[in-house]
Amino acid sequence: MNELLEARGLNAYYGASHVLRGVDFRVGRGETVSLLGRNGMGKTTLLRTLMGLTPSKSGDIRLGGADIRGWRPSAIARAGVGFVPEGRGIFPNLTVEENLVFAAREGADGRRDWTREGIFALFPRLAERRTNWGNQLSGGEQQMLTIGRALMSNPALLMVDEATEGLAPLVRDDIWRTLKLIADKGVAIVVVDKNLDDLKALCRRHVILVKGEVVFEGSTEELAARDDFVRSQLGL
Repeated sequence: MNELLEARGLNAYYGASHVLRGVDFRVGRGETVSLLGRNGMGKTTLLRTLMGLTPSKSGDIRLGGADIRGWRPSAIARAGVGFVPEGRGIFPNLTVEENLVFAAREGADGRRDWTREGIFALFPRLAERRTNWGNQLSGGEQQMLTIGRALMSNPALLMVDEATEGLAPLVRDDIWRTLKLIADKGVAIVVVDKNLDDLKALCRRHVILVKGEVVFEGSTEELAARDDFVRSQLGL
C-alpha cells in the first residue's frame, strides 16, 4: 500500500508517565483506520503526537515520505492533516460561517475539494445555522462544525478523536454517514470511538492500543475472528 502517514517506534511521555511505548502506526492513502482501546490506553496521545501537539521522545513520523517529527501543528496541518480533537474546540465567539472561513485553505496538492458551500451541503443543519454563534449550537452541531472546519483545509488525512461521544443516537448516525461520505471522496480517516459495530462498518483496518502498545492490527475480518480477545481488551 502507498503509505500516506507512517510512524515507527514512537515513545511519548506526560511528565514521568511513559504513555506511548514504541508504537508503529500507518495509514495508506484513502484508507480508513480505527484506533481502539479502553480509556487511558494512549489513543488520544497517539493522535496528538502525530499532529505535533504532544512531542515524541523518540521515533519517526513521516507524512507523504517527509520527516515531520518535530514540526509545528500548523505546519502538519498545511501538509495535509486535519484534526478533530476530543472536546471539539470550536470558536464560540465566531459564527458557524466564520468558523469555516477561518480554516479555509487549499490542500497540500493545491486542491480545493472542500468549500464552505460543500460543507453546508454535507451538513444541512449547519447551513440553517450559518449565522449562529458557536456557543449557540448543540453538541451534535458543534461536532459537525468541527469536522467541517477540518475539511476546509482540504486534508489528505482526517483524524477524529471520539467521533460520537455524548451525542444522541440520531446525531451519531448522521456523523457515521458523513464519515462514510468523506471516505468515499478519497480522504484517509483515522477515527477513535467506542461504537465497535460502527467502526467495523466504516473502517478497513483496526488497531488496538493497550497501555501504550499495539496489541492488535488487522482487517475487519481479522477483528471479527478474534471477537473474544477484542472484547476483553476493550472491556465490552
